[in-house]
Amino acid sequence: MQTRKLGNSNLEVSAIGIGCMGMSFGYGPPKDKQEMTALLGAAVDRGITFFDTAEVYGPYLNEELVGEALAPFRDQVVIATKFGFDISPNSDPRGMKGSPGLNSRPEHIKQAVEGSLKRLQVEAIDLLYQHRVDPNVPIEDVAGTVKELIQEGKVKHFGLSEAGVQTIRRAHAVVPVTALQSEYSRSVEKA
Repeated sequence: MQTRKLGNSNLEVSAIGIGCMGMSFGYGPPKDKQEMTALLGAAVDRGITFFDTAEVYGPYLNEELVGEALAPFRDQVVIATKFGFDISPNSDPRGMKGSPGLNSRPEHIKQAVEGSLKRLQVEAIDLLYQHRVDPNVPIEDVAGTVKELIQEGKVKHFGLSEAGVQTIRRAHAVVPVTALQSEYSRSVEKA
């Protein structure tokens, strides 16, 4: 399997990765846990080292699945996860209604990371993305919080999802942005 270095970092991943969302969220009911665990193991056996999840997938179920399934391979894989949605009973956790479902306040980011570390069964998150740009929180505050988490050893690299050029530049001025994730079927934030 060919590999790629992300950004200007030392983070090297397989050229093909696995987006794990559909295993427990988004495309019908959660899939069989044993089957998904076997699938993730087979992917590692074939040289795939990059796996993407998020706290909102399930919510939480996908991180738990990925953490458990990839625990035997932890030294061979890179796990990316995302924060940024308000996962509370009164919110729209998928954020489909716009910004009311978003939450990238610094205290929420720290809380989300603590939960993700436990569910993924890791000491540090390899790549932590902001899932969607939160118009209510300056990107400099978001990047500054992730920078603190990197300094604390809880996160290794920072990424943005669905962010525009100016937002990426502003975040990168605070802490290096290692990766950008954009879904082909989604329009990217303009700022």
